[in-house]
Amino acid sequence: MGAKTAMLVYADGGVAEALGSAAGYADEESAAELLTLLHPSHQIRPDGEEPWELADAVFPPEGRACALSAPTVDVLCDQALMIDRPSQLPEHLVAASAGRRLVLHAMHSVVDWFAFAVWEDGVLVRSLSLAPDDGVLEDLGDRLPFEEPYWAGEHPASPWSPDSPPYPLPFHPLALGERALLELFGFSLEGEGEEHAVDPWEVQLFGFEVA
Repeated sequence: MGAKTAMLVYADGGVAEALGSAAGYADEESAAELLTLLHPSHQIRPDGEEPWELADAVFPPEGRACALSAPTVDVLCDQALMIDRPSQLPEHLVAASAGRRLVLHAMHSVVDWFAFAVWEDGVLVRSLSLAPDDGVLEDLGDRLPFEEPYWAGEHPASPWSPDSPPYPLPFHPLALGERALLELFGFSLEGEGEEHAVDPWEVQLFGFEVA
């Protein structure tokens, strides 16, 4: 597993349905305006590249960000969203979700870290952040149904070798991260044999340089 994400999505209703409806939507000016919500004091300019497919945009390089602003969904992708405790997402970003669903998804394969959070109409209903070296950094709200089999030990992480000590968590964070992508956003990056409600190669985001 080697996927990385840093994504924040505002949606009217279900995120997967909203993302699916945004396929082919293109409005660079609205995307730039949306990005100022995340970087109000920075200079933002188009990166001069072709629009990014969502599958690649979920983790843009440092100094860049990707955004989509469509009628029923707004998407921000930026490494600045990779925070250890999702409940501490800046208040103005949460306030912008009034009347909508807000979902954060962040993971980093180098350290096996995964975090996600869900807000409904500005109220945090679930937040989780964990990594093998740090343990559970945050675990707030009721677990969502797709999490339960992982916590119940049905998907244990395989040891590196027969002599390796037991994995310090009941599951591999990136495995749950992929499941969360599929359940919450309608697609996965490395899952095999899964039914995807959203084609991440059909949804396009605009790239920007942030200075």
